[in-house]
Amino acid sequence: MQLMERLVEAGFRALAIPPYENAMCMRKGDCVAALAPVPNGGLKLLAPPTYLVDGNFSVKLKRGSGEVFVWKKREVEATPERVRELESFKKELQEILESPIRQ
Repeated sequence: MQLMERLVEAGFRALAIPPYENAMCMRKGDCVAALAPVPNGGLKLLAPPTYLVDGNFSVKLKRGSGEVFVWKKREVEATPERVRELESFKKELQEILESPIRQ
């Protein structure tokens, strides 16, 4: 519960994304991660955090000389700003997940 409180305090919000109904999806800005509980009361990443495209998990692919975030046939350019946002999201999420739980 403490980790959830920390995530919410840091601006992360829960999000339901099919087909990840059994996972806890957390969003901040246009980035998202799927989390699952672990036996000691913590949370772990189910998959690497990614960028949201049309409200869905995307994959980052090379296209020509650049990169894009893709979901189905929809894609958005992986601009330096979007890549920085995703890196910041990953770092902040990891710091919260790795922080010790107070007893």
